[in-house]
Amino acid sequence: MGTTVFGCCSSSLSWRCMQRIENGYSRTRACAHVVGEREDCVSRRRALVSGVSLSVLGFSGEALAVIKQGPLAGRIPGLSEPNEQGWRTYRRPDEKSGGHGVGWSPIIPYSFSVPQDWEEVPVSIADLGGTEIDLRFANSKQGRLFVIVAPVLRFADNLGDNASLELIGPPDKVISAFGPEVIGENVEGKVLSTEVAKHSGRTYYQFELEPPHVLITATAAGNRLYLFNVTANGLQWKRHYKDLKKIAESFRVV
Repeated sequence: MGTTVFGCCSSSLSWRCMQRIENGYSRTRACAHVVGEREDCVSRRRALVSGVSLSVLGFSGEALAVIKQGPLAGRIPGLSEPNEQGWRTYRRPDEKSGGHGVGWSPIIPYSFSVPQDWEEVPVSIADLGGTEIDLRFANSKQGRLFVIVAPVLRFADNLGDNASLELIGPPDKVISAFGPEVIGENVEGKVLSTEVAKHSGRTYYQFELEPPHVLITATAAGNRLYLFNVTANGLQWKRHYKDLKKIAESFRVV
């Protein structure tokens, strides 16, 4: 009797080989099939062992879904305590991983403010924006937000490592190029308003789109473009527009 390991019995291989020969297989072909089955079995066993090891180490499925490259992978707290108005400020931790590609410089930290009951949620590469989504926050009653950090090389290859919105182009160029990543469709005819603001010498483009309801704040720093996106459904938009607008306008790259 062979030893069974995770459902695979080594002594049964020769028996299955003989069965295939009796069914018309050549000896070489029959044995090749059986060896293939054994290799599949080993692969499944290794996968199962890996899964058990991760469970023992305390990793959950959600944690694995949001792990990124770097020394401190995954979600890292960056929220302050609530202020007198009940708002909290998030600042991207300097140690948070997620370089978004080999050869890229570290992401320059950014910050924004949200009501105290907004929370960070997992990022999925299946989302619009894909692997360029750096962070997500949400509140089931008010709306959600996400940050896209994308290479400025999409616009030109001579912007260097200290790009600015002025070098990239005017607001309509930026929103036409990156708006579809945010809303999943062409932005033509959907931009309700555009504003240009400056904070600490850095330029920000602010857009309001509809439909869908979304506020986008864009700026550039280093060799990346930052898109801060706040969105909500119709009812949330109607009830919480003032707060959503405040969130969108709070975005800063440090």
